[in-house]
Parts: sequence; C-alpha cells; structure tokens
Amino acid sequence: MEAERSRGQHAGLDARTIRRAAVRLVDREGLSALSMRGLGAELGVKAMALYHHFPNKEALLDGMVEEIVTATPVAVEGGDWREGLGEYARTRLGDLMEHPNLVPLLLSRPGDTEGNHRMMEELLRLLGAAGFPPVRALDMVYALNALVLVHAALAVDAGGVSPPVGEVGQNARLMALSPRTYPLLNRAAHEAADRGPTARFEFALEALLSGFAEARER
Repeated sequence: MEAERSRGQHAGLDARTIRRAAVRLVDREGLSALSMRGLGAELGVKAMALYHHFPNKEALLDGMVEEIVTATPVAVEGGDWREGLGEYARTRLGDLMEHPNLVPLLLSRPGDTEGNHRMMEELLRLLGAAGFPPVRALDMVYALNALVLVHAALAVDAGGVSPPVGEVGQNARLMALSPRTYPLLNRAAHEAADRGPTARFEFALEALLSGFAEARER
C-alpha cells in the first residue's frame, strides 16, 4: 500500500490534474468509457492512486462537473450587471459546446461542490452590488444556468435524438413542412434560415435579462 501511495505522489497527481484528464478522456471516447482503471491508465498510474484524491467514481463525476462549470469566468465587480450576466451566459454556452460528451453529465448532476458554490457566491455578490437581494439573485442565476444548459443540450443532441434537434435541425424540419398546411410555421422557418446557430439563444437571453431588469425596477 505504501509503495502505491508513493507512486501516486511521485506521478505529480492532484485533484485538478485528475479532473482534467477525466474530461479529456470523456471528450475523446465518451462518458461510457470513463472508469477509474481507464483513467489511471490515461495518467500512467494504477487506479488506486486516484482514490487518494477521489474516494469513488461519483466524487470524480462531481469533480468533472466542477471543472467544466468553474471554467467560465464571472465578470469583475463594478461592471454593468446585465452586461456581465450576458457575457457569462454566452461564454458558458461556448464552454459547454466544446465538451458535448459532458453535457449529459451536467444535466444529471446538481454540481454540489465547493468550486461551484464559490462561483455562485461570486455571481450573487455581483448582483447584490447591483441592488438585487440574495434570494432574487439566486433565482436569476438558476434561471440563467437553466437557459444555457437547455440550449447546450439541444445543440449537442444530449438526449441521443437523431436527427439533431438544435436550432438548425429544428429549422430545417419546419422549412420542409407544407406551406399550404402550415403557412406561418413555414414562413417563420424560411425567415430564420440565414440567422446564426445561436440566434434563438440570444433572443431568449435578452428577454430574460430584460425581465430581470423590470423585476428590479418593480
């Protein structure tokens, strides 16, 4: 046991190194390929060395969620709250799109880790400085994260649906509908054909931020 412990230490292992290696493995091979033994092989150590940092696979999965979620920076204090939240949401959506194999994991786990809590505390501090009470700020953070996660799940086909159900795929199917039977749906789809892949997300984000601003004024 002592030899294995030393080997893990000499390998330069720490929790973040392990989390990042797990993310890389899932990015490359999918979530079903993740195991403690396989991750150990990825890092060049025995699986036992990983258990000094993560007591079980569930803890590792929580750590991977933290690694992805905390990669998104929170705007520094003193800026415009609406601009800061918008930038946070757009950046987080982009971060999730870079890890499509991990989106189902984020959908299934609450992200109840110290790193996630620190990020939420920072967001509430930003919103508190703008005049939002903590309970309302927390509602805003949850609403914003739900919007981002749902759009990411649709864009990367996290539910295993085929063909893809992202905005482009949705639009293509509506454009194929009979214009005589569904004139409004068909027209709307054709008018949206030249928009970017995140246009619907941008519309929903701006509507949500406007609603937050109106709630604060009330």
